[in-house]
Amino acid sequence: IERRIRTELTEKAEEGAIQLFSDNLRNLLLVAPLKGRVVLGFDPAFRTGAKLAVVDATGKMLTTQVIYPVKPASARQIEEAKKDLADLIGQYGVEIIAIGNGTASRESEAFVAEVLKDFPEVSYVIVNESGASVYSASELARQEFPDLTVEKRSAISIARRLQDPLAELVKIDPKSIGVGQYQHDVSQKKLSESLDFVVDTVVNQVGVNVNTASPALLSHVAGLNKTISEN
Repeated sequence: IERRIRTELTEKAEEGAIQLFSDNLRNLLLVAPLKGRVVLGFDPAFRTGAKLAVVDATGKMLTTQVIYPVKPASARQIEEAKKDLADLIGQYGVEIIAIGNGTASRESEAFVAEVLKDFPEVSYVIVNESGASVYSASELARQEFPDLTVEKRSAISIARRLQDPLAELVKIDPKSIGVGQYQHDVSQKKLSESLDFVVDTVVNQVGVNVNTASPALLSHVAGLNKTISEN
């Protein structure tokens, strides 16, 4: 009896956890898009430098750059980084900066806020970058940006994630998006099925523009599969 009760409780707990992960994913996918803005994606780091990517209002990559805005960078490097960021804002008409919430995010936020004192019309927002590194190392990202490093692709993903979270997040395995702790403690098959169902449901609920949507997004539309969506 004790074993049966333990099994039943474990199954209930697993179902509850998977439901919570699914709800978290749904909330992430349904974050309101910020379309029609020129965005600068800012992927923070300490020693290796921050990777920047400017994308136009449609999400097309305009330029990428590496700067050293936080310690252990020298005072001279940090001053150069301020100038470089200001130049990018002015040259490309950046309207908003999307800062990834990973390593060195807080220090990078302080740096960006300092630079934006000279650009009162430009704002910044912290973006959940979970899964961006997974996408940037994927075959899909390599096809889209074959000449860019993984880190620069990640900055592009962060910028696009602010513009259209749904369109960007569908490129990533839902389990890599970071929808909750202890994901690996539940049945991976059940978790995958539940998360995939959430993605399909949200895509069909929101709808897509077939002329501009990526194959990754179209493949979740009812009646379309991966092969059809790529044609």
